[in-house]
Amino acid sequence: MQDFLLLQSSWLSRFHCVTEKTKQNRAKQNKTRKGTDCMKTTIYNHQGKNAVKKQHFIFCCLLCCAGYVAFFIAACVLDFQRAIALVVLTSLAVVSKSYDLLKKYKGDSIKQCFKPAGRWFNSNLKWIKWVFIILVVGLLVVWLAVDTSKRPDQLISFGGVCMFIVLVFLLSAHRTEVSWRPVFWGLGLQFCMGLFIIRTDPGFIAFNWLGKQVQIFLDYTKAGSSFVFGNLITDIFAFQALPIVVFFSSVMSVLYFLGIMQWLILKISWVMQITLGTSPTETLSVAGNIFVGQTEAPLLIRPYLKDMTKSEIHAVMTGGFATIAGSVMGAFISFGIDASSLLSASVMAAPCALAIAKLSYPETEESQFKSKKNIKVACGDEKNILEAASGGASASIGLVANIAVNLIAFLAILDFVNASLRWLGGMVGYPTVTFQMICSYVFMPVAFMMGIPYDESFTVAELIGTKLFLNEFLAYEKLSHLKDNRLSGLDEVINGERQWLSVRSEIISTYALCGFANFSSLGIVIGGLCEYFTRFFSRVRVLHMLRRQWYALYPGSCFCLMSISCSKAAICPPKKRVVSDLVLRALFTGTCVSLVNACIAGESF
Repeated sequence: MQDFLLLQSSWLSRFHCVTEKTKQNRAKQNKTRKGTDCMKTTIYNHQGKNAVKKQHFIFCCLLCCAGYVAFFIAACVLDFQRAIALVVLTSLAVVSKSYDLLKKYKGDSIKQCFKPAGRWFNSNLKWIKWVFIILVVGLLVVWLAVDTSKRPDQLISFGGVCMFIVLVFLLSAHRTEVSWRPVFWGLGLQFCMGLFIIRTDPGFIAFNWLGKQVQIFLDYTKAGSSFVFGNLITDIFAFQALPIVVFFSSVMSVLYFLGIMQWLILKISWVMQITLGTSPTETLSVAGNIFVGQTEAPLLIRPYLKDMTKSEIHAVMTGGFATIAGSVMGAFISFGIDASSLLSASVMAAPCALAIAKLSYPETEESQFKSKKNIKVACGDEKNILEAASGGASASIGLVANIAVNLIAFLAILDFVNASLRWLGGMVGYPTVTFQMICSYVFMPVAFMMGIPYDESFTVAELIGTKLFLNEFLAYEKLSHLKDNRLSGLDEVINGERQWLSVRSEIISTYALCGFANFSSLGIVIGGLCEYFTRFFSRVRVLHMLRRQWYALYPGSCFCLMSISCSKAAICPPKKRVVSDLVLRALFTGTCVSLVNACIAGESF
C-alpha cells in the first residue's frame, strides 16, 4: 500500500510538471503570436505609410508635369521662335526618358522579337560587311569626284588625311595586330560629323546657334569678375579670360553633381563603343575628354585604371592630348575664336582619337572590361549643389594659376630664344631668324597638306609650332590677333609679313590647334595618371586635393614635374613605367588626331 502511494505521488508530480511545461509552452506560443501580430501590424502600418508617401510623390510629380506642360504651351503660343530652344530641350528629355522606360519594361521582349534577325545577320556577316565596305568606298569616290571637281584644293586635304594615317601606321607599335574596325569607324564618324556640321544647313545652323549660346553664357562671368576687379576686366588679360575658367569649372561641377554630365558622357560613349568596338573604360574616358581636361577625364574610370591594358592606357592619354577642356575652351572663345568651330572640333576629335590610338598602339592583350554592365561612372562626394559649385570654383584655382604662370614663363622664354637666334643669325648675315620663322619652314608641308593655300601655309605653320613646343594658349592668342586684323581691314601683307588669314584658313587652324598635345603637357599627364595609380585606395576628396597640388607645383617646366611625379609613383613601378613609356607616343598620336581633324575640316569647308 505504501509503495502504491509513493508511485501515485510520483506520477502526480510528473503530471504537474508536464502540465506546468505545457502551460509555459502555451504562454510562449501566445507571446510569439502576439509579437508576430504586432510585427505584422507594424509592417502593414509601415507599408501603408510608404504607400501614402508614394502617392504624395506621384501626385507632386504629376502636378509639376502639368505645370510644365502649361508653361510649355504658353511659351510656344506666345512666341514660338523664342521657344525653339525650349522645344529642343524638351524633345530631347522626352525621347531620352521614353527610351529608358521602353528599355526597362519592354527591352527583353523587343530583344526576343529581333533575335531571328540577329541570327540571320550574324550568319551572313561576311558578305554584308563586304557589301557595306564597297558601298561606302563607292560613295566616297563619287563624292570626291563631284565635290572636288569645283574646288580641287579640297583634294589636298583628303591627301593629308591619307598621309597622316599612313604615317601613324608606319610608326605603329604592332602593325600586324592592327584591328581596322575602330580605325575606319572612328574616321567615318568624324567625317560624317564634319559634313553634317560644316556642309549641311541644319548642322551649321545648330552649331552656330550653340556657339552663340555658349558666348552668351560665358558673358555672365562679367557679373562676378567686374564686381571683384572693376574696370580692369576690359584691358587686362588675366582679369578678362581667366575668370571664365573659374565660372566654367564651377558650372561643370554642378552638372556633375546633378548627374547631367555623367548621363551625356555615357550616351556618347555608348555610340562610340557599339560602332568602334572599343572597351567601355577607354571609351568613357575619351568621351569625357570632350567636356573636361586630360587629368579630370580619367577620374570617370578611376577604379579601373590599375587593371587596364597598355593599349587602353595609351588611348586614355591620346584622348587627353587630342581635346581641350571646356573651361579652357571658354577662355579661347573670349579671345574671339569661333565658338562653333571649337565645339565641333572637340566633339569630332573623340572618335578620331580612339581610331588613331588603336592604329598607333593596337590591342595585344586581353581586356578585362568586355561588358559595360560592371562599369560604373565615378562621381564626387559633394553633399549639395552649393558645395558642388564652391568646390568646382576652388578646384580651378590651380588651373588658373597654371595658365597664368605658363603664359608668363613661355612668353619670356620665347622672347629670349628669339633674341638669341637673332644674335646668332646676325653673325652670319641673317639677323631676322626667329623661332616662329624656323617653325614656319619645318611645319609648312604639314599646313599645306591640311588644305591651307601655299602663301598662307607659312603663317599657319608658325601657329602649329607654337602650339606643339609652347602651348595652345599662345597659338590661339596669335590666331585671334590675325582674325582681328582681318576684321579691322588691314592690308593682307605689310613689309613682307602676312597680317591676316582667309576665313577657310582660320577655320582649319582652329581645328588644328584644338588639343593639349604639346610638350608642356607631358608632366601633367604623367603626374596625373601616376597619381591615380598610387593613390587608388585613397578617398575621392584626398585625390582631388593631391591633383590640385600637382597643378600648383607645375611651374611651366614639364621635366621638373616629370621627375617629381615619377618619384611619387615608385609605389607602383609597373604602371609608372607603362605611362612613361607611352606618353611620347600618345603625344605624337594626339597631334596627328588634331591634324586629321583639320584635314576633315578643310575637306568639308
